[in-house]
Amino acid sequence: MPGLDQSLKNKMEEISIKVSIANREYPLKIKKADEARVLKAANLINERIKEYEQQYAVSDKLDLLAMCVMQFATEFIHLSEDIPIERQSVEDSISALNSRISEYLNVKSVL
Repeated sequence: MPGLDQSLKNKMEEISIKVSIANREYPLKIKKADEARVLKAANLINERIKEYEQQYAVSDKLDLLAMCVMQFATEFIHLSEDIPIERQSVEDSISALNSRISEYLNVKSVL
């Protein structure tokens, strides 16, 4: 499957891009497959900075970036803590479905 190998190779290929955050350009070397995510992240940061500029009397970009980092880190921790709870819920649901299927198959085989 040469086409599949080439497709995988293209996704692993590194590219150079520039992202603008808080009116400063940052050159990055990233995997081609991550380009859309990185650009989306930069856009999200810039949007959050604009929100903070409008809501608070803060004009120092470093302070605004620190506020963004704090919010994103808090959200990341919150999501990280929720993952085990959600995983257990999914595992419980799968186990319940598996039991019901097994019961159905056992009843079906008896008939």
